[in-house]
Amino acid sequence: MARIAGVDLPRTKRVEVGLTYIFGIGHARAAGIVKEAGVDPDVRVKDLSEDEVRRISRVIEEQGRVEGDLRKETSMNIKRLMDIGCYRGLRHRRSLPVRGQRTRTNARTRKGPRKGAVAAKKKAV
Repeated sequence: MARIAGVDLPRTKRVEVGLTYIFGIGHARAAGIVKEAGVDPDVRVKDLSEDEVRRISRVIEEQGRVEGDLRKETSMNIKRLMDIGCYRGLRHRRSLPVRGQRTRTNARTRKGPRKGAVAAKKKAV
């Protein structure tokens, strides 16, 4: 099993697709990595040699942040926005949509499940 950047790549997938399991690597970046490493993109992860895995991981290290470093940087950016008290930071703090979406309807992913009626009607005595 190929382990690159602390992630076990799925054995049965093509290398190009398997690399997208690493946080920070999408389809375009995976294609570039495979091309720069000189590996056939159609070969399966289980068929990679140790040398090919080493070349791929070296290219990923040269290109920049992935996995833990990228997650840390992203969370630090959000924390900075919240600390300086800008609009985007306030939206993050309140768990509301950050990019201008409406909240009167929808926005359930950010807001969570609907809260029930605040005060249920009392039954007649």
